[in-house]
Amino acid sequence: MTNVEVWRVVAVAAVIAAVIAYAVLSGVWVGTDSSWYRSLTQPSWQPPPWVFGLIWPYNFVALATVASVITWRAPGLRVAALAIFLVASISMALAWAYLFYVPHELTTAAVALSAAAALTVPIVVIAFLTGFLWGALLVPYQVWLVLAASLSWGYVRLHG
Repeated sequence: MTNVEVWRVVAVAAVIAAVIAYAVLSGVWVGTDSSWYRSLTQPSWQPPPWVFGLIWPYNFVALATVASVITWRAPGLRVAALAIFLVASISMALAWAYLFYVPHELTTAAVALSAAAALTVPIVVIAFLTGFLWGALLVPYQVWLVLAASLSWGYVRLHG
């Protein structure tokens, strides 16, 4: 195995680890069964609970798969850009999960999730530059983050 291949294997492992950390930490903080969350009036455009159960596993698998493919196949500069935006987007999404569900800082949480949605745009662009299929697989994740950010702002409007 060449040095470049070793570097790519390590980078793919890091991408997968980042997405796993995202999934695990989100699960630690997000508590839709808590009495506090159940007491909130939901925005009128909130999807039913089963949609969340379908979309999040898809999002995590798609994000890990596409980011791994890009990391393995793309030129170094594209991989570096992906890494920067992926870490930033995941950090903001995790900040939202914590801020919304733990200290109930709704406005700060909405700002964080809006930032996560914005930081994901370059990831989707990088994916499309790598191949149409890879970009198309991330479009539902991008749409979901935008919807989630709008819901977060809806909670701010109703309870902030």
